[in-house]
Amino acid sequence: MLKTRLIHPELMQGLAEAGHGARILIGDSNYPVTTKANPSARIVFLNFVPGMVGGVDIVRALAETVPIESALYMTPPDGQMPDIVKEYRAVIGEDVPFSGADRFGFYDDASSDDTALVIASGEQRVYGNLLI
Repeated sequence: MLKTRLIHPELMQGLAEAGHGARILIGDSNYPVTTKANPSARIVFLNFVPGMVGGVDIVRALAETVPIESALYMTPPDGQMPDIVKEYRAVIGEDVPFSGADRFGFYDDASSDDTALVIASGEQRVYGNLLI
């Protein structure tokens, strides 16, 4: 019996397979998870209906389950940090390095061999993508 709140079998398997230094992509509902991520990464679809499961809920569950060493978010054209990313940061903590990348730079990072797990969320807020 697991004691963690995170009990999703595919997510737990993906986390176990990832190992130290691997990256996890949380994609919003607009993110092209099959074309802009490492093609060998495990994809877990949590986009049940629009808005469910949300990105903040996913990040909260991951932060309670695995250590997060850094985070990269997708910056909109105006270069500002989206409100959802501020929520991610509050969940993860101010001590974790946060940085942003434009859309195509983010796609490049998410497509690297280091991305072992991709989570498709139902998050409706734009620029709700995070690579941890």
